[in-house]
Amino acid sequence: WAAPGQPRVTQGSLAMMGKDGQPQALCPLKHTDVKAEISGFLSRVTVTQQFWNPSKEKIEAVYVFPLPENAAVDDMTMKVGGRTVRGLIKERGEAQAIYQAARAQGHVAALLDQERPNIFTQSVANILPGAEVTIEISYVELLKYEAGSYEFVFPMVVGPRYIPGAPTGRQGGGWAPDTDRVPDASRITPPVTPPGTRAGHDISIEVRLDAGVPIQNFRCTTHKIASDRTGASSAVIRLQDQAVIPNKDFILQYDVAGGQIQDALLTHKGKNGGFFAFILQPPERVAESDVTPREIVFVIDTSGSQYGFPLEKSKKLVELALAHLHPQDTFNIITFAGNTQILFPEPVAATEKNLARARGLLANLTGGGGTEMMKAIRASMDPSDKQDHLRVVLFFTDGYVGNDMEIIGEVQKHPNARVFSLGIGSSVNRFLIDKMAAAGRGEAEYVTLERDADPVVERLFERVRTPLLTDISIDWGGLPVTMVQPERIPDLFGAKPVIVTGRYAGPATGVIRLRGRRAGQPYERSIKVSLPASQPEHDVLATLWARQRIDALMSRDWAGAQNGNMQADLQKQITALGLQFRLMTQFTSFVAVEEMTVTDGGQPRTVQVPVEMPEGVSYEGVFGEKKDEAGAMTRSYNFSAGRMPAKSRGGFSGGMAAQAPASIPAPPPVRTTAVDGRSDQPAAKLHPTLLAAVECLKSGKAGCGANAGSKLLLQVWLTDKTPAALAQLQALGFEVVLDPQGSKVVIGRLAAGKLEELAKLKAVRYVAPQV
Repeated sequence: WAAPGQPRVTQGSLAMMGKDGQPQALCPLKHTDVKAEISGFLSRVTVTQQFWNPSKEKIEAVYVFPLPENAAVDDMTMKVGGRTVRGLIKERGEAQAIYQAARAQGHVAALLDQERPNIFTQSVANILPGAEVTIEISYVELLKYEAGSYEFVFPMVVGPRYIPGAPTGRQGGGWAPDTDRVPDASRITPPVTPPGTRAGHDISIEVRLDAGVPIQNFRCTTHKIASDRTGASSAVIRLQDQAVIPNKDFILQYDVAGGQIQDALLTHKGKNGGFFAFILQPPERVAESDVTPREIVFVIDTSGSQYGFPLEKSKKLVELALAHLHPQDTFNIITFAGNTQILFPEPVAATEKNLARARGLLANLTGGGGTEMMKAIRASMDPSDKQDHLRVVLFFTDGYVGNDMEIIGEVQKHPNARVFSLGIGSSVNRFLIDKMAAAGRGEAEYVTLERDADPVVERLFERVRTPLLTDISIDWGGLPVTMVQPERIPDLFGAKPVIVTGRYAGPATGVIRLRGRRAGQPYERSIKVSLPASQPEHDVLATLWARQRIDALMSRDWAGAQNGNMQADLQKQITALGLQFRLMTQFTSFVAVEEMTVTDGGQPRTVQVPVEMPEGVSYEGVFGEKKDEAGAMTRSYNFSAGRMPAKSRGGFSGGMAAQAPASIPAPPPVRTTAVDGRSDQPAAKLHPTLLAAVECLKSGKAGCGANAGSKLLLQVWLTDKTPAALAQLQALGFEVVLDPQGSKVVIGRLAAGKLEELAKLKAVRYVAPQV
């Protein structure tokens, strides 16, 4: 399609492409390039986003994208017209004010906000026609290591989140409105490409690996890779196809010789003080004769995003897990989507009869509906508060919810349960899944759709039965260390190192003692250490410590973080850490302004970058579908609630807003008024939010959110798009922004006071806000 006065997007332009090869929507993100340098446990990653404007008017590009949940994002630069501007770290409100002022004044500007530890929003204002703006983002992270194997993960797409709660408005351009339980929902729900289409952008990845010890082999089960061995301990790995569709996590695993890490102490002493990281070798696993009965509760996500292959994978995992139950164990199964269902009134013995009933339930499970995870959390964990024995809760989910911090906070409230979370899918919410396990003193595991289920279940039950090391503590022997992270060292369930970071006041030597319980018996190991007076190397340790300190502070008030009202002292500490260590947080953002050039032509048109549906996730399972009058499959709408109808097949029926993402939506169903049942009344033609605005303006009340002269961006469906109909719109003062060819929709601006007159036009079928 083309905007008025704008040529059609041609081959080579950046657009969301339909299955017929025709462009459906402008996509200003051209390409993402990822370069990672790995040295031992540390990874430094640079993400380069190329934005380009193929249209004839200047635009603002807004892109919602993921980064690893434990990434310490410490730099952003903007390149435009041969000039490089380094981003400034500011308090979030101040950064947004700087950006908005630059946007209004016509400067090219960039703003990077953190919505969740793994969801970020990049906004780039005033990209001129034909111009390109490049954004570079840099972060550092600790790699996961277990039993001789390292893992590097780069997430590529934000999966569609289920949004609970009552709508409250909209501050972003996402498909879901903000709600009382997810106040920023519109900022974490980027438009999703419909079936048969794809976004115009792609991604390339290159990993330069220096393991420090000989590499035995490496593998990537998610993508095809090409590699060059540059030495016994080094290699370069890249995506075989340099233009991959970004619709699933990139997961690289590599094994190193020896299978066991060595104790290590890394230190840094610089302008911000002294910092350290201890990497402590775990003990060998020993057999445990304890066969204490376990109460195991399986909690299975059966929501719309699990429809099809993901749910089949979960069912396979649960079936294998049931076979691993001991006769003295008790178990139960809870399924959740829009509602929660519990198989037995309380956990039952693992008898053949009960197991057969459980397998019957699994066989009949299908995916559909929303993800009301909070109900399942409480149903599975509330009983543990009144018992003295351990309840093990196994969650099988993709974590596609917007109230993730609220859920983590709920898990924290149940100390008598141990939570193991299994992320099922290609692009799961690792922040939620990791933090649920951490709050529940358990372990997280990830199962891609290609991964074999058997070893996953074997390892899971080994961990449930015999933790490697529990009740871990460190005696620092009088060393001058402070603010050690994590504040409480989690139990070890596999051959992973204990990694702790902290600060130290001055030079010292001493002996630290790692203590815990192994197979029910006391365990202790002593390590000699030396903290230097000066150490300019390893400056990244300060960044890693600050990032972990921020995590610890966030975990003290997850509920406040979720509703945007965190305790003032915690917010102040997090903000100070972000500013001091140049780190992205919920309360600090990067902003860059190119001041040498001032564009003209008024405010830029905002374009949301569409994202791919994660591989293996059913579009219809998430958003639902129905047949229109012509028999074609289209989106299901329910304008009265802004949500999918509960009876629509699949769909996140509780909170997925029914805005058609990144394309011209299907015509809405004809509504009738409550007055006389007729569908030709003006009130029947207005979306409920617009109708409410009209009634508010007519009442003369304050607080309507707009006055009669306020220009609203609207979608107008016509009975027939004739020159006469368009002339009637223009006579009312309707400013056409987009006139999509081949459809009966026109998009444009109109004063709020003219809405009622617009709805009275016979040529107008329906009017809705354009989001």
